[in-house]
Amino acid sequence: MSHWDVSTYESVSEEKFTQQIYPRREPALIKGVDIGPCTKLWTRDYLSEKIGEVPVKVHVSTDPKMDFISKNFVYKTLPLRDLIERAAKEENTEYFLNSHEYYYLRSLGSDPRGREIADVKKQFPSIASDITVPKFFNDKDFFSSVFRIGSSGVQLWTHYDIMDNILIQICGKKRVTLFSPDDALNMYLVGDKSLVIDIDNPDLNKYPRFRNVKRYECMMEPGDILFIPALWFHNALALEFGIAVNIFWKHLPHDLYDKKDPYGNKDLVPAARALLAVENAVKQLDVLPEEYRQFYGKRMITALENRFTKR
Repeated sequence: MSHWDVSTYESVSEEKFTQQIYPRREPALIKGVDIGPCTKLWTRDYLSEKIGEVPVKVHVSTDPKMDFISKNFVYKTLPLRDLIERAAKEENTEYFLNSHEYYYLRSLGSDPRGREIADVKKQFPSIASDITVPKFFNDKDFFSSVFRIGSSGVQLWTHYDIMDNILIQICGKKRVTLFSPDDALNMYLVGDKSLVIDIDNPDLNKYPRFRNVKRYECMMEPGDILFIPALWFHNALALEFGIAVNIFWKHLPHDLYDKKDPYGNKDLVPAARALLAVENAVKQLDVLPEEYRQFYGKRMITALENRFTKR
């Protein structure tokens, strides 16, 4: 596995981002851009006063390496004030699972049926003006703004998003590890998520192709912005109690995105259809003897490799 540092840029203007950084389609760590007073204002006391009563649905786990495939966490709802208080400590006297449990919030829309898109301006209006989002995309393409809080030590499962986004770190330090879309065949995917949970000590007997990945990494501090292009796999490790905001936008024609996707994580409509067609095609082979299934399965793989594998 090769290791590379994410490219870092200082004091990036809108013009520099759109003309020099964005077209590269690579992650970029951006420092020195004005994101408003949130890095100073968003203390535990300030947030508890401003939005402490807002109920939030939180991932709670006894394992810091949260895994969305095995679901090694439970969902619990509590006031944001209590979440901040618990997530900022290593041990709690009030808890759901045990006194050393870990917390992770990915804010949702207000609709209890999960049909509303996350937007800091709508769900947390009293603090929305504290953060200034850089003009790195057209307003008409905006999709969501996601408020995130995590305990120190929380490591989120490796996954990709179908939209471009920027991660704005506001409180705490964080390590972000990324892998190129070119490594998709080495990531052992289930949907948009990787089966390789422990990326620092992977089981290469179980996931041998993971040794071939090219790993990009950066350390984020308060005020930093990380541009994550669509389809880039990423894994975030909180080195401290942290607060961040993600901004997602539609960089492709809007009709390619699933209109019934409030989270922005469903595959593009043509891609979803293609994947379903592949799954149905594989099922067609089930009526054949094993020898024939293997043979025609390999023919299908060969056809896909001939069409899509870079030479």
